[in-house]
Amino acid sequence: MPRTKNGVAHRKRVKKVLKQAKGFRGGKSKLYHTAKEAVMRSLQYAYRDRRQKKREFRRLWIVRINAAVREFDLSYSQFINGLNKAGIELDRKVLSNMAIEDPETFKSVVEQAKNAIG
Repeated sequence: MPRTKNGVAHRKRVKKVLKQAKGFRGGKSKLYHTAKEAVMRSLQYAYRDRRQKKREFRRLWIVRINAAVREFDLSYSQFINGLNKAGIELDRKVLSNMAIEDPETFKSVVEQAKNAIG
């Protein structure tokens, strides 16, 4: 009985990794061992950055809201405090978008927050 060699499965694994490494520079896209390491690292970065993306967008929205609110002589923290006291439940994404695309509505929200502070 001839021995079985894992040739087909091995070739499939190699092709899968090299396909994932397509576009990498140098040996990372051509040599199996280095490609495998690069792909594993890139998958770790992808996993980590799916979570970091959420943080980065929240930071961006906060910066935008703060910039928009400063025109009305408020800080970001005062504005958020005013929104909470006024019972306005708009998330930061919506507030940021409103500040950019609909300044009139945003102004009325800021006025409500100001009045709630006192």
